[in-house]
Amino acid sequence: MAENKEQQSPYPLAPVANDYPRSDTELASHDATELRKKKRTKCLLYIVLFAVFQTGIILLFALTVMKIKTPKFRLRSATFENFNVGTPTNPSFSLRMNAEFGVKNTNFGHFKYQNSTVYFFYGLTQVGELVVQKARAKARSTRKFNAVVELSLANAAAVNTQLGNDLSSGVVRLTSKSKLGGKVELMKVLKKKKSTDMNCSMEIVTATQQLRNIVCK
Repeated sequence: MAENKEQQSPYPLAPVANDYPRSDTELASHDATELRKKKRTKCLLYIVLFAVFQTGIILLFALTVMKIKTPKFRLRSATFENFNVGTPTNPSFSLRMNAEFGVKNTNFGHFKYQNSTVYFFYGLTQVGELVVQKARAKARSTRKFNAVVELSLANAAAVNTQLGNDLSSGVVRLTSKSKLGGKVELMKVLKKKKSTDMNCSMEIVTATQQLRNIVCK
């Protein structure tokens, strides 16, 4: 019987391999899945980039367009008429100033301001005033306008000595002050109250009847 039995191998037979080449359908399905994953990744990346871009635009808009700055009100230049000055021993002056003013508005919306008054001083003594009519300064522009004011000083014992010295030197120093109140309006939606102060110093040269060294803070 031992002879009739097949001799068994001392080594077990290896299992039959189940690997077989993938069919075209399986390969196509796998490629389609990978393609969808790549598309989703790209789509997500585009969404993130768009969100970052939009955030940057909003921040830029908020820091530039929507940031409301205080307009500036300044004396720009002036000429004179009826120019009369006294002497160092009898100091006085009387003159008409044709002044040009400017309201500078750097905002992206217009600045609508109300009536105001500009006061002129020699030292602490008021020597003249003029009324500024209400108007509107356009967005990112300077509104210029002219006004006439009579300036005079006479028989002021408190300033006679200083005025006499100024007339002797040929230079009379004045200051102008004002407060211009109004509203800045952005896109006809956002309105914010703003007021600007004028504080300018200047020199009148009596020999040439000219205004020089206008400095505004």
